[in-house]
Amino acid sequence: MRSTIFSIIIALVLAFAAVFGMRSYLADQKARLAAANGQQTQQETLVVAAKPMRFGDRVYPENLKTIPWPAKERPDGSFAAIQAVIGDDAKPRYAMEAIDPGEPVLASKITGAGERATLSAALDQGMKAVSIRVNDVLGVAGFVRPSDRVDVLLTRVVRTRNNSEQTYVDVLLQGVKVLAVDQTADERKDEPSVVKTVTFEVTTDEAQRLTLGATIGTLSLALRNIASSNVEQTRPITIADLGGGLISTELANNTDDGRFETIEKLVRKVGDELGSRIDSVEGKMKQPVREKQVQIVERKVEPVLPAEPKWATVGVWNTTKREEHRVGLIQ
Repeated sequence: MRSTIFSIIIALVLAFAAVFGMRSYLADQKARLAAANGQQTQQETLVVAAKPMRFGDRVYPENLKTIPWPAKERPDGSFAAIQAVIGDDAKPRYAMEAIDPGEPVLASKITGAGERATLSAALDQGMKAVSIRVNDVLGVAGFVRPSDRVDVLLTRVVRTRNNSEQTYVDVLLQGVKVLAVDQTADERKDEPSVVKTVTFEVTTDEAQRLTLGATIGTLSLALRNIASSNVEQTRPITIADLGGGLISTELANNTDDGRFETIEKLVRKVGDELGSRIDSVEGKMKQPVREKQVQIVERKVEPVLPAEPKWATVGVWNTTKREEHRVGLIQ
């Protein structure tokens, strides 16, 4: 019994010694690795947003903070000090797009010193801003928001050579960036709302197309997937493409391959058979109808004799009054 207890005590002591030794070894290795990393990587500070900022908000010192950041991994256009972002109080800066807490403050997301947060400052070099009028249907039910990408469709009526009108729907522009809806340029506002105008960022040529398209037809929007950036091959869509519409002139002028002649023969054959059957029915209807002789038998009516009485009434006077007695008759 004593030997068993002694063995258990020795085992526990050895276990505690092993755990303590392993922890000391790991702590020493961790310290060495931290020292090695500290020598290899130089730590600097990075200015990030401390509070959410939206388009047009002024950048205040209390809206910013600094965090440690590896010097070799700093984003382009970032700031190392809050004072570098604020600058002179007489020349404030404003947010050009939404900045969430913890997001690095970049020079592309704020205005220059003393500049206002206008839509012109948000345009890239060489780009223009053009607005078109939309409604709740043409504007994709209000789900188009700033920074979305859309395709612009043009619906127009074209007069052909034979003075007939044909309606076309063309894809006028693809992947156009939305700058603002009505007077809202906040891209983080995701609540749908019915708007009247949508402003796009386009080139000069695209601006001319949009302006001309709004004059000669109706412009509508098609919302794109946020990750879709490819250019699709499109073609004009007409009423004939909807099915059951007007046949195009080219199709009407094409020669048939004998199918119409076969159908015409079948129709004539059916018409001839139907005509012969109608003639036979009319001939049968014109034949004289045999008259059926109807013999009318007169019914003899015998006179009705009155029924013979079965009894007779006899009156007898008894001094002062008269008495009547009914007497049966012999049949």
